Amino acid sequence: MSDEIWDPGLQSERTRLAWVRTAVALSSGGLGAMGLSARHGLPPAAIAAFVPAAFCGAVLLLRTGIRFRRVQEALHGGRSVDAGLDALFAWLGTISVAAGALAFVLALA
Repeated sequence: MSDEIWDPGLQSERTRLAWVRTAVALSSGGLGAMGLSARHGLPPAAIAAFVPAAFCGAVLLLRTGIRFRRVQEALHGGRSVDAGLDALFAWLGTISVAAGALAFVLALA
């Protein structure tokens, strides 16, 4: 067993794809939920609750290349990887989806 941190496998590529899936789900889900809310005639506050999800997803998608390069450099350099900012955007987007879904359900009830 080797003590090296670097494995020639595709870990960073799989991680990049997972971030892309998260970003696409947040941005397209936020946009789709905004459209669905508007078609059902929900109040603007319920529609606006999904805006941060779409925004956070777009930011995560734009940062994918930067994050991938940093992960590659950290793995090759034996350093730890910090995804704090990206994790914050993912959490904010997820919380926005939950808040929007709650507003959607309460507006239809």
